[in-house]
Formats: sequence, structure tokens, C-alpha cells
Amino acid sequence: MVAESKTPERFQVAHQTRSRLRIVIPALRKHTERIRIFGMLLRKHPAVRKVRVVPALGSVTVHFNPSTITAADLQVFFGRLLDNLGPAPTLPPTVRHETNPELPLHEFHIAIEGMTCVSCALLIEMLLRRDPRVTAANVNFATETAQVLTSMDRDELYGTLRRLGYQPQPMDSVAQRRALLAREKARIAKAWQHCFWSLVFSVPTFLIGLFAPRSRLMGWVQLAVSAPLLLGGGSEFFDRAWRLARRRSASADTLIAAGVGAAYAHGFFALATGRGGYYFEAAAGVMSFVLMGRYLEEKARGQAHQAIRQLVELQPQTATVLRTERPVSLPIEEVRVGDLLLVRPGERIPADGKVVRGQSAVDESMVTGESLPVVKGIGHRVTGGSINGDGALQVRVGAVGTDTVLAGLLRTLEEAQTSRLPVQLTVNRLSAFFVPAVMAMSGATFFGWLTAGAGFGAAITHAVTVLLVACPCALGLATPAAVMVGTGQAARRGIFIRNAESLETASALTVIMFDKTGTLTEGRPQITDFINVSGLNDAALLRLAAGAESHSEHFIGKAILAHAATLDLGWPEPAGFRVEPGLGIAARVEEHEVLVGNRRWLDKHGIDTGMKLDEAAQKLGSQGKTPVFIALDGHAAAAFGVADRPRPDAVEAVARLHRRGVRTLMVTGDVAPAAEHIAALVGIDQAEAGARPGRKLEIVRHLQNRGERVGMIGDGINDAPALAAADIGLAVGHGTDIAKQSADLTLLTGDISKAAEAMELSARTLRVIRQNLFWAFGYNLVAIPLAAFGKLQPMAASAAMAASSVGVVLNALRLQRD
Repeated sequence: MVAESKTPERFQVAHQTRSRLRIVIPALRKHTERIRIFGMLLRKHPAVRKVRVVPALGSVTVHFNPSTITAADLQVFFGRLLDNLGPAPTLPPTVRHETNPELPLHEFHIAIEGMTCVSCALLIEMLLRRDPRVTAANVNFATETAQVLTSMDRDELYGTLRRLGYQPQPMDSVAQRRALLAREKARIAKAWQHCFWSLVFSVPTFLIGLFAPRSRLMGWVQLAVSAPLLLGGGSEFFDRAWRLARRRSASADTLIAAGVGAAYAHGFFALATGRGGYYFEAAAGVMSFVLMGRYLEEKARGQAHQAIRQLVELQPQTATVLRTERPVSLPIEEVRVGDLLLVRPGERIPADGKVVRGQSAVDESMVTGESLPVVKGIGHRVTGGSINGDGALQVRVGAVGTDTVLAGLLRTLEEAQTSRLPVQLTVNRLSAFFVPAVMAMSGATFFGWLTAGAGFGAAITHAVTVLLVACPCALGLATPAAVMVGTGQAARRGIFIRNAESLETASALTVIMFDKTGTLTEGRPQITDFINVSGLNDAALLRLAAGAESHSEHFIGKAILAHAATLDLGWPEPAGFRVEPGLGIAARVEEHEVLVGNRRWLDKHGIDTGMKLDEAAQKLGSQGKTPVFIALDGHAAAAFGVADRPRPDAVEAVARLHRRGVRTLMVTGDVAPAAEHIAALVGIDQAEAGARPGRKLEIVRHLQNRGERVGMIGDGINDAPALAAADIGLAVGHGTDIAKQSADLTLLTGDISKAAEAMELSARTLRVIRQNLFWAFGYNLVAIPLAAFGKLQPMAASAAMAASSVGVVLNALRLQRD
């Protein structure tokens, strides 16, 4: 199949169904802008319904119409687009292995249970990357997830992870994510049980050591009382440490197992030989503190997953389906596209679809952040997870499973949480050497104290303390915990962030560039004037214009259709419809060649607008209205004025950016008078009119060359190149799919004041990351030398180690309260 495209070395088919095709372009992996432009160009194909791009993996998923194009022909189209993009850049050095191009690639996004520290994540990632069948792997300890691009099938990949001692779990659908959250809850309960029983056994051990006379008999009693602690909750540490040792690897579990195991072994040797001291109460106390720390860490991380939990809980577990004469309640997993659902008052809408009967106010606040309910009637689209108001609705299902808006939001959130900031790569490299370095320091401490004449017991105690006080988890959690909470907090506010790099960059923006229509304005333009010079009556001409615009996504096209609908005019289907972003549209309607667009669109076709229409256009522009022309069969036919009011939140949004010291710029394809009118109303610093998509891209590049960090806010096809090229692209939620695919952030409600909110949240997240890193590095730099020089006792060391990990997560959770 790939061979038909003549470019097997340039992309590989990762997955294919009848109407969906996922490919991987190795040369564009992590080249964010280029692969997004590829997706943008692909979206223009008339047979393509939807495109999803994952830049980090070089993955492009295409939903297409199988009755219009075959998968093989679509792959040939891929090759042409890659030719248009020019020579592929050099592969990043982090990609170590390339799968045989003849083998299909699979992209897996899975949960991994059983990781106890960042070393576990680094180990899994390292071993996966060493496998020649794995092209890319990214394992995140904080979210307990992995993204893997491999030629292995699911069973092979899962088997590899199980052999390492970890449990992989699928997380493709909302139902599977719900099951993961249920297991997380059970895991927290199990951690609490281990914590509770550790106290039950360690407290008597501690009391015996504190108050009972020091004798061999009491030593054997201590050993017997504390043994269940090691054989119970503590056995997991020894089991994981042993599996890692067999693979010549180590983690924080290795440090704990070595420290506690050495303390017990020394105590047993002392009891058996009658030589030396034994400190079972210290070893039992260490294990109790570690188990308590694990419980607190699990609980804190569960709170950090709150954003995902809230999204998952939006989808009801059952749906009322009208397949027979009587409504049938079915599990949500059994609902299919095309099913008719009955949604009663007060119920959540189970899946995305279109209303076919009934009318009701629908609360979409949990999905979009929009506070006010939206009235939905016949023909209106509804989103799964929304709450139906006081009217019954019948909804025809349009998407289920991974294709729903809710599943898409979950994927976006998880991709952002699993992506890494540049500083995290440095931290991970340090963490990879952390455990071996600590074990070496522990050995040096032991021999150093022996050489100094401290005796075997004291030497082993200080060496064990070094093992126990070191904490790689604090280093590993410092950045991802803050990113996880920050992106989750943004999602609850209706701001969906694609990746951690965007979260980092947002706070540093110096210029925000706005589109006008639909971004600064309400996006509901109305036709206010109509000047007809065609010889046809107004209704006949408007009917032809509405037919030509019926396939357009532009707001002006929607305004023409709305105006025609108010006059009860029907319109015919167009043929040969095409759009030129920034200029207009062309179509053949009832044997007429119809053009609708601005003056440059008519000039491009050699059509003279004439004095009367020119004068009318100037007058409309001076009133802050946008003049639009209609041409019929090569002759200017009419001009009409379109007025669009500024968004109610636009003035405050611009003022809020100015208070942050951010300059604002409006770049629009509209005429200068209309652009300047809107800019003055909302307080924009500078406006440029008549800008085509290429010009918007030029402005972004020019500002970046001057050292500015540029954010672009837009909603349409003509904004996509600038959105992709900007340091941060922000798409408003009601915009086109291509705008959302090109952007780094999506403002679901279209509230542009959330741009400033995203910048503020970015700044707070980075501040928490810096605090976490300072604490994690500072803790280890201070605690390890103190332990080596004998200034810490083992129990105090284990308590400090547990507190360091929990403290990092709790500090990140402060973002939920800010």
C-alpha cells in the first residue's frame, strides 16, 4: 500500500480503517510547524473530513470519505504534499532507532501501573528505545503514561512491559480511562492499608527498642514483630529491586531495599553471633515512613489527576437508545454512529450528535467553560457530556468512542501533560545517574567510617542513611507534576493546551496579533446594505449568492445565508466550489459563474467594479462596515455592507494584555476603514488591513526576527499559517477545524480574555516549577552530605525522603487554588 505512493521511506502507515488512515512521517517528527502545515494543506482536500496531528511522534491521522477517495490515492496525495514542503529536515538526534519501512508502525498511548519513581520511567523508556522495533518512546512518571511508536503489535508491547514488572493498560476510550481512575482509587486504598499495617507492626517494635532491656531475647522479639512489615508492604520494594538488579538497573526501590535490607541483615548477624548492635526499630520505622510517604504521594497525585477525572465523569455510563418501539438502556460502549438517543430533562448527553426532535437549553459549561446554557433545537449539534435542561431531546449520534469532542479534549490534555519542558530533559539525564551515584556514595561512606575507626555497626548505619535520605522522586516529579496540574487547571477554565512547551512559552509573549472577524468581533455579521446593479431583482441575486456561499465556513458566507433565510429564500447547490483565503469564493450556480469577495478578488478576475459600486464601498467603509462584492458571469453585480459588533469581552481582554505589558496588533483582510473602526473601539495598538494569509505569516516572521515572542489569535482557514508559525497560536473554540489543528492553545468558549488568563497561568506554573526544582536539588545537595557525615539518623532520613516527594506534589497542587 505504501509502495503505491513511491515514498515508503518518507512515511509509513501506522493504522488504517475504512475511513481513517494514520501515517507517521519520521523526518518531520518534532518539527512542529512543518508537520502542522502539512496537516493544514491536507485539510483542504475535499474528501478529508478531519485531521489530527501529533508533532512529537510525527503522526498524522486523517478521517476521509471512502466513497470519494481510496486510501491508496490519499497516500499519493501525501507524497505530493511532502514534495511541496521541500527537503525534509535532519532527524532529531533523540530518535535512535528507525523501524523497517516495510513494517507498519503503531502509535500506542497507554497507562503503566507499578512505577514507583522517576527511575522506573527512565528505565522503561531506555529499554524500549533500545529495542530496534521501537521508533520513539516517551514515558511520564507523573501521569503514569507512555507514548510509543513501534512496529510491535499491542500484545508484543504489553508483554515487553510486563516482563519488566509493570502492568500496561489501554486508555483509548473514555470508558477505559474511567477504569484506570477506578484502579487508581483502589491503589490509593491499598497504599493506605500498607501504611496502616506498617504502623501496627512498627510501633511495638519501636516501643520494645525504647523501653525493653537490650538483650538478645528482646532482639529476637523485635525481629519477629517487625518481620510481617517486610514480608507485607515492604516485599514490593524487594521484589522490584530484585527484578531491576537482574537487568543490571536500579531505582529508588533499590535504595530503599538496600538500606532496609542491610539494616535487617546486620541485625540478624548481630543476633546470631552476639557481636554488634541491632536496630530493628530504626529499620521498621524507616519502612513505615517510606510506606506512609508512598501513600501520601499516591493521594496527592490522585488530586493532580482531578482535571482528567472531571472530564471522564462527564460521559454517562449508559444511554437510552431508540432502536425499537421502546427505549432501551445500553452501556455507552454499545452505542453506534447513527443511533437515535433519547435525552430526558436533567440527563447528560451521552455522545456527540445532532438534535432531530425537541428543544431545550443545554448546559455546556463543563465541556466548554461557557457559563450560560445554550438553546438547542432541530439541526443543532450537541456535545457528549453536556447537561440537558428542561426539555426532552432526540439526538442522532454522529461520533462515538475516540472520535467524540470529549475524547479529543482528553487526548489534548493528556498529550500536554505527557510532553516535556526542555528543563525536564536535563533533569532526566541527571536522574539517570542519580541512583548509581548514591549507591557509590553509600559505599564510600561505609568504607570511610570504617577507615576512621568508627566500627562496623556505625559504618553500616551511616551508609544505610545515605541510601534512605536520597530522593530521585522529588527531582522526577518537580516539572511534570506542575505541568500536569497547570494544564488541568487550564482545561477547567476552557483553555486546552497542546504541549508543555506552549505552557512555558505563553508567559513570555511580548506581542499578541489578532484576527478581526470572529475573534475581536462576535462573528455574527449582518448584512446592513445591499446595492444591486445587476438587472436582476434583489431576491434572485441574493439567492444565487447564497447558493455560492452555502459550502463556505467564512462568517460573511454565513451572514449571506442568514439574510437569505430571513427573507424565506431557498438556494441551490453549487458546483465547482473553491475558496481563496483572504479574497473570496467562486462557484457555479444554476449555469451562472458567481464570485463573492473583496475588491482584490474581482480585480484578480479582471472585473471592473464600476463607479457606483466604488462609491458605495467607500461610504460603507467610512461607517465601519465591510464592503463585499458579487460578480455574475464576469460582471460586477452588487455590493453589500456587513457589520459585525466587537465581542463584549474584547475591550477588557485587550486592556488586560496591556496591563501585562503586551503589545496588541490586529491584522485582517478587511478594508482599512472597517479595520480601524474596530481597532479604535477595542483599544488595539496597531491595525493592518487588506492582509492575506501570506501577509499575516510575513508579519509574524518579521516580529520574530526583531526578537519579539509572538502570539496569534484567530479562527479561520486564512489564520492557519500564522497560527502555526507564531510562538503560540491560540484558536477560538468556534473556529474552523484547521485553525484548531494549527494552534497550540484552544480557547473553547471563544472568550479572548482567556489569552491573558493563559499567560498568567503559565507564569504561575513556571514559578512553581522553579520552586520545585530548587527544593528537589537543594534537598539532595544538603541531605546526602549530612547523612554521609553522620548528622542524620535512618528514621529521620526516611521521613525527610518521604516529605520531599510529597512536598513537591503538594506545591504543584497550589496551582488549583490560585
